[in-house]
Amino acid sequence: MDWTLFALRVGLATTAGLIIGLEREIHGKEAGLKTNALVSLGAAIFVLMSLEFEGDKYVDITRVLGQIVVGIGFIGAGTILEKERKVKGLTTAATVWCSAGTGCLAGFGMYTELAIVSGIILTINLVFGYIEHKMKKKAEKEDEESLD
Repeated sequence: MDWTLFALRVGLATTAGLIIGLEREIHGKEAGLKTNALVSLGAAIFVLMSLEFEGDKYVDITRVLGQIVVGIGFIGAGTILEKERKVKGLTTAATVWCSAGTGCLAGFGMYTELAIVSGIILTINLVFGYIEHKMKKKAEKEDEESLD
């Protein structure tokens, strides 16, 4: 693979991870900018490495995708905690998993799909995170009022 194409793909993967991680960082989550950028970059690197073997006899380059999913599941599990009978970190784990997906898209050169998925991830985390926050505040207020 030409080094400029390699640089473009890993650069786009890193950028997508940084953009996704920025939202997590702003909200003070453990897996923020660096984590999401590195996960996306790493996934892209593994995809690009597998593409070097495309067409070789007895090679299935899609196996790399399965291994990325398994590996990221391990990292994501480390972000999930139980605290005061509440589970924390599920959204961060899911975001890290999606960052790996963006890296795979970039690695395969699926640039339009990469932009679409990155936008969807940001929309979910920003818009629906705001809605979820408002709903929790409302529920807490109702709980306080019922105790009075």
